[in-house]
Amino acid sequence: MLAHQIDGDGPLTVALLHGVGGGRSIWDTRHSGTAAALAAAGFRVIALDLPGYGGSPLSTAGPPPLSTAGMARAVANALQALNARPAVLLGHSMGGMVAQELWVQDPQAVCALVLACSSPAFGKPDGAWQQAFLNSRLAPLDAGEGMPALAQRLVAGMVAPGCPPDVQARGAAVMAQVPEATYRAALQAIVGFDRRAGLPTITVPTLCLAAEHDRTAPPEVMQRMAERIPGGTYACIGGAGHLANVEQPQAFADAVTAFLRQHLGAP
Repeated sequence: MLAHQIDGDGPLTVALLHGVGGGRSIWDTRHSGTAAALAAAGFRVIALDLPGYGGSPLSTAGPPPLSTAGMARAVANALQALNARPAVLLGHSMGGMVAQELWVQDPQAVCALVLACSSPAFGKPDGAWQQAFLNSRLAPLDAGEGMPALAQRLVAGMVAPGCPPDVQARGAAVMAQVPEATYRAALQAIVGFDRRAGLPTITVPTLCLAAEHDRTAPPEVMQRMAERIPGGTYACIGGAGHLANVEQPQAFADAVTAFLRQHLGAP
């Protein structure tokens, strides 16, 4: 089963799914405080390490080594084992893609979606933009840079202008701990992701939560995504970039809590 951390004991479970450069620790009090904030609001919160991250082996995803479909199956199995069905899936970036994949695979496991700084498609894996994206991430590793140095440089380009150095450091510290093999596999897993056709099938309350300065999942992309989901809701966090939960933790938690209370009447 996926490694996990549980906070709170409310009747409704929120499962936290991290991004490519993350891990379940991105949600803890050292980095964003999202898990504690949602637990304090009355939810049962489960932060998961996706396959290959933290305490979760790559083998939990099954073959191939890593794919959005395999990650979604691993999450579904974990929710079943933890008696957490149906759950709210709160996915950041890649985690939002995994959440969309799980909806397609097993909609009965999902009671609501929060797709944060994510998108419904990355594009064709052989497309020019996708290849440029991969090269920008993988070339430094191929040259021997290593994850800690890559993390510092990438995080600096992901956050909002004027983001304090200590906030950047928190995001970079999590990314630096991602095994290089996992990071490479995760990038390959998302470049071909495309669940645009699945958006109109989503029948649970869904929040598309953007960040004002996010260049990876721009607000206009997330707004269009929300418009394609029946009853989808769009919101944007000001003063934040791609690491919105780390950069603006209170605004992030407040937006999620308000949405869940409005649409699920809980807790």
